[in-house]
Amino acid sequence: MHKRMQVRSLFLLLALILVAATAEAGKNKKEKAKKDGSKCEDWRWGPCVPNSKDCGLGYREGTCKDESKKLKCKIPCNWKKKFGADCKYKFESWGGCSAQTGLKTRSGILKKALYNAQCEETVYVTKPCSSKIKSKSKAKKGKGKD
Repeated sequence: MHKRMQVRSLFLLLALILVAATAEAGKNKKEKAKKDGSKCEDWRWGPCVPNSKDCGLGYREGTCKDESKKLKCKIPCNWKKKFGADCKYKFESWGGCSAQTGLKTRSGILKKALYNAQCEETVYVTKPCSSKIKSKSKAKKGKGKD
């Protein structure tokens, strides 16, 4: 019984050491990120500017008092150009097709604005209604059930 208590105590001690070491490592990463040679805390960031075309790798410029620096960034090639890559929205399902316009519409509510981006709270997007009518019989063809 005494031996079992020693094993439990040793196990608990090892677990505590592991938790403390993990917490310290995470703290050091955060401090390292802050210690980039700047004491300034009120950075203002511009939009991500792609190196070529309108998506892919690029950079964003930041300023804080007299300081300025550039950060690498990436604009996904499927982003909604109208909203900007730094505005993240939660979109609802597509609405029905409008017979008048031939378009479907859905709205998105702002979820997150990155790098001090100026984002609209609610946005609306449209897309053409599908002219194809999906049929279940077409999906079953070619599956070996003739």
